[in-house]
Amino acid sequence: MAEKLNAVKGMNDILPPESARWEWLEATVRDLMGRFAYRNVRTPILEHTALFVRGIGEVTDIVEKEMYSFQDRSDKYGDNDHLTLRPENTAGLVRAVIEHNMLYDGGKRLWYTGPMFRREKPQRGRFRQFHQIGAEALGFAGPDVDAELILLANALWKTIGLTDVRLELNSLGQPAERALHRAELIAHFEKHADKLDEDGKRRLHSNPLRILDTKNPAMKDVVESAPKLIDFLGAESLAHFEGLQAILKANNVAYTINPRLVRGLDYYNLSVFEFVTDRLGSQGTVCAGGRYDDLIAQIGGKPAPAVGWAMGVERVLDLMKEQGTDIPLPTPDVYAVVPDAAAMPVVLRTLQELRDAGVRVQMHAATADGLGSFKSQFKRADNSGATFALIFGADELARGEVTLKALRDANVPQTARPLAEVAAWAATLQSPAPNT
Repeated sequence: MAEKLNAVKGMNDILPPESARWEWLEATVRDLMGRFAYRNVRTPILEHTALFVRGIGEVTDIVEKEMYSFQDRSDKYGDNDHLTLRPENTAGLVRAVIEHNMLYDGGKRLWYTGPMFRREKPQRGRFRQFHQIGAEALGFAGPDVDAELILLANALWKTIGLTDVRLELNSLGQPAERALHRAELIAHFEKHADKLDEDGKRRLHSNPLRILDTKNPAMKDVVESAPKLIDFLGAESLAHFEGLQAILKANNVAYTINPRLVRGLDYYNLSVFEFVTDRLGSQGTVCAGGRYDDLIAQIGGKPAPAVGWAMGVERVLDLMKEQGTDIPLPTPDVYAVVPDAAAMPVVLRTLQELRDAGVRVQMHAATADGLGSFKSQFKRADNSGATFALIFGADELARGEVTLKALRDANVPQTARPLAEVAAWAATLQSPAPNT
């Protein structure tokens, strides 16, 4: 017997009925994005490694430790590419916008969904292959679009019933303001170098802002006493931040200002935000993003402002389970009970007419042991969750009929339906789709 092969650790299969929860969330997001006039973009999962080094930042955890990168095979000329499985999708989306000159006629509102890849220790809410849904608005400079994206995420929480999620805001200002803050930050941490862990010491001169994002409790005091970036912001940066807050207040969106919120990627400026929860342990960030006005030029495009967010699909679904949110699972409208295999030509013709009319149908099919008893078929019909059973018995077929039996309501009488008029009675079998 061949050796059994399993999935790569941290890269999980998504199987029924769990996959139905994913489909429900994706359908909900698709509808909501349409209401906000965001259009779908699909980019490759493989990009040139240089895109992420240049876009995310060379001294970030993602680039330094977590990317799946490899040298591609050489072509006939001996040339090869250095490629990376995307660890996030903002850089890839921006690359696509530049490559296809999408901003030639004005700003664009875009959204995406798909798998991302990071090589790290798998744990709850943090896998090597994970999935994100993101929304990005490119070409718009004002705080109104920052607010719109936050309102979009907030509308999603309401639509799917999440309640234990809170919004945190900060402003990272502009590069010149961050440079002043950076100098003060380095001076502060140099005074307390004995309190820094190895990661903090490594980042002290390369990316001191990231030290503020440490999860090491031993560094809490030195981080809390560090200079706050908001104290270095100029009038324009403050006006942008205040404009964002004014819109959120007008829409009754609760938030707190977290001066230590810096985000883990180098491309952010001005507004940054996170939706967080206490229900998922250390992996408490459900959705995060901010403004990245310099990234388009950084990747090689004509300078243009941009802002966006990404949410972790696994974390959102996990949080919904924690809260006990009930997601309707798809079930057939009809289960076809077939006592005799000789009836299959008529059965399949009838079922196809029903499906063409929009009815969700599951047919009882033979196994290696045959169709099974009438009783066992009814048991399967009941377990399927179907509303009705259609019984294709020999006597009914001889009369040109099929028997319709309600499986969920004992008060509905059993009736016969004419096979020659399927289209006329098909609609009476339909129930609303679970994600509508």
